[in-house]
Amino acid sequence: MAAVTDAEFEAQVLKSDKPVLVDFWAEWCGPCRQVAPILDEIAGAHGDKISFFKMNVDENPVTPSSYRVTGIPTINVYQGGEVVKTIVGARPKATLLNELSEFISA
Repeated sequence: MAAVTDAEFEAQVLKSDKPVLVDFWAEWCGPCRQVAPILDEIAGAHGDKISFFKMNVDENPVTPSSYRVTGIPTINVYQGGEVVKTIVGARPKATLLNELSEFISA
């Protein structure tokens, strides 16, 4: 999954033609490390339907605070410049696939 920064967020995420999943994470976050390989797998299988990015909240404080990201991992899905889904905390792959089904089955 590619990283996105505060500076690139609007162009890469908000102005995207397709849905975009952003994983807000930090290196010190254990649950973030648990969910990262699951998201990599989902991105590999469904990257044609939805774009995947990760944002390090320690290196990019502006965007997470503007979207009230207080706990990590937080996974936001953006469509048309708006947050259309938020998932907080690590989830098993099956749960994530179910939560994201409306975006990846289209």
